[in-house]
Amino acid sequence: MALRAVIFDYGMVLSTAQEPVAHANLKTITGLEGDAFEAAYWKRRHDYDLGFLNGTTFWQSISDDNGLALSSAQIERLIENDVLMWSTLNEQMLAWVYAVQDAGFRIGILSNMGEDLLKYMRQEFGWLGRFDHHTWSCELNIAKPDPAIYLHTCKKLGVTPEQSLFIDDKPENIAAAESVGMAAIQFSTVAALREELERRGLLAVLPTPGAVVS
Repeated sequence: MALRAVIFDYGMVLSTAQEPVAHANLKTITGLEGDAFEAAYWKRRHDYDLGFLNGTTFWQSISDDNGLALSSAQIERLIENDVLMWSTLNEQMLAWVYAVQDAGFRIGILSNMGEDLLKYMRQEFGWLGRFDHHTWSCELNIAKPDPAIYLHTCKKLGVTPEQSLFIDDKPENIAAAESVGMAAIQFSTVAALREELERRGLLAVLPTPGAVVS
């Protein structure tokens, strides 16, 4: 079946890796380092992405779990730095998104997303308006890798899973997309994406990622 839509994850695909200064600030404010910080941060993150927690309750849960007694001012700083940590854009990928749309394909975002980062993105990222559809986990109380969120996104884009290509950085999210019939590519770099699209013969229909646009 012919490809009609390309669907993108946001974090680590349309955005770059975690911004290091903001990441360091989170550890400084909490006083947690290394593996201890990462374990605390990711333990509750899925509930944040599901919309069961907001920024305040997310960080308060981390505080309670680790006996930190964070103040309200510290929690506000944590929310701000957490948002900034995920806000650096992958400009090469955004350029490719626009090229994919200009080539006649529908484009969508399917992202696990907490409400605080989403609020910032809607205020600051005018380019979101170029997408035909956005699926944000916190607004549905469903998150990847739940198959339902992939089917929801395809339905909203007016395509079948078999007409869709999904790009995400996490292997479990790729596996879930494939389980509902979508083609899926695990993202690491623009160069690796280009090579995988070429290997699959998709550059016959899609523009080339990383190509210089005059």
